Amino acid sequence: MTPAVLRYSAFTTDPSGGNPAGVVLDARGLSDAAMQRIAADVGYSETAFLLPRADGELDARYFSPLAEFSFCGHATIAAMVAHARRQGPGDFVLHTQAGRVRVTVDAGSIATLTSVPPRVEALDAADLNGVLAALRWQRDELDPALPPAVAYAGAWHPVIAVATRARLADLHYDFDALAALMAARGWITVNLVWREDAHTLHARNPFPPGGVVEDPATGAAAAALGAYLASQDQLPDDRRFTIHQGHDLGRPSVLRVDVPVDVSEGVRVSGTAVEIGAGD
Repeated sequence: MTPAVLRYSAFTTDPSGGNPAGVVLDARGLSDAAMQRIAADVGYSETAFLLPRADGELDARYFSPLAEFSFCGHATIAAMVAHARRQGPGDFVLHTQAGRVRVTVDAGSIATLTSVPPRVEALDAADLNGVLAALRWQRDELDPALPPAVAYAGAWHPVIAVATRARLADLHYDFDALAALMAARGWITVNLVWREDAHTLHARNPFPPGGVVEDPATGAAAAALGAYLASQDQLPDDRRFTIHQGHDLGRPSVLRVDVPVDVSEGVRVSGTAVEIGAGD
C-alpha cells in the first residue's frame, strides 16, 4: 500500500514561498525502488522518508526525482515540523547516511537542525574554471574577501561568492556542463552567495544532480556556508547570520544560521515549514 505523502514548504510561513518537500512520516516496509518512485511522482527537489526506530529515534532517507542523497536540510526541516505536529515539539535524533543529525522543534514550529561535523577544503583551480565556465561568470566578478572553496555539512558544496547582487541575480547556466562536473566531484549543489553585510547573505543553489535547475532554499548548503565563513574568519561577533534565498525564483526563503565556536559540534540551521494544501 502506498503511504500518505505530505507536502510541506520549508524556510517559509507561506506555502507559495520556501522550498517544497515531500514527507513520508513512516516509510517502514518501503523498498528503495518504492521510495525513488514516490519521490519522482512527487516531483519536488527532495522527498524525506522517516523510519521510526525501536529506540525512539528516526532513520531518515532523502530522494530527489532522480537519485538518493545522503542528507537534505530543507526536507529535514519540513519532515520534522510535520512530525512534531503529530508527536509534539521536542528534541529528535535522525540517523542519515551522512551521520547523526539532531533536530529541535519548538512550540512555534521553528525547527533547528544541527549538522554533522563540517569540513572545508580548497577548490581546485581547474574545478573553479569549470564552474565559472558553466555559470558563464568571470573571475573578476567574484568577491576577493571570500575566496572559492568546497564545504561539507552532510553534503559537499562549492562556495562561490560574487561581488554584487546584480551578478547573483543574473544566473543562466549550462545545465549539462555543470551537471557533469558535479557528478564527477560528488557535489550536491553549488552555493552561490553575495554578502550584503556581516549578518546578511543572499544565496542561489543550482542542483543539477537532482534534476532541478535551482533550489529555493538549501539547509545543507547553509550549514556548509557557516563552516566556510568560520574557516575564513568572516563570521560576525555573535557567529549568527541570515540567508535570503529563493527571491529570484519567486519563492522567498529565510534561513537562520548559528555557528558554534567549536565548529566540530555542528552548525545549526533554523527555519519553519508550512503544509501545502491542494489549492496552493
